[in-house]
Amino acid sequence: MKREENNSRPGSRWGGAQRSPAGRVFSKHRPLALPDLSAELIFWSLVVVGIVLDLWSKRAVFDWLEHHGSVSIIDGFLRLVMALNDGAAFGLFSGHPYWLIVVSCVALVVIFAVFLFGGAKQKLVHVALGLFAAGVCGNLYDRIFNDGLVRDFIDVYYRQHHWPAFNVADSMLCIAVGLGVISCFWVPKRSS
Repeated sequence: MKREENNSRPGSRWGGAQRSPAGRVFSKHRPLALPDLSAELIFWSLVVVGIVLDLWSKRAVFDWLEHHGSVSIIDGFLRLVMALNDGAAFGLFSGHPYWLIVVSCVALVVIFAVFLFGGAKQKLVHVALGLFAAGVCGNLYDRIFNDGLVRDFIDVYYRQHHWPAFNVADSMLCIAVGLGVISCFWVPKRSS
């Protein structure tokens, strides 16, 4: 015998939230909420300024170092060098430029999707996503237009121990990851 369903009770097809077979509650429709104007300004400003700063710094430092060689900024700690990296962070995936280009393009699509459709309200998240997009774009530009090689020029070291050389795009990526982690634990106070 088939049991009839009361369509006016909560949890029914027309009476509010629906329950899945596993008992989870889903809302009928979640309206699509695109980012507001302040989020757009933060995100796109950081993307544009970040890309310009990264590409300008790479060109300026490499042009200058061609005539001066490596230059010490803080003796025993920081210097500018010319380094070309055909891998990702720490030289990972070295020799696979097409793979890194594809991964970078997928990362950009994900970043833009999270920004546009993720519904994040925290400005910190918008800053992190903007820096992340700028960093990915800066290194992607090098991979596409510099024979798969990313230009790195910041060398941090102590005696004979050198951290892998990096650039402004790499710095933006690291800051973005840090801000993303912080935003997971930081919940803004709600106004009454």
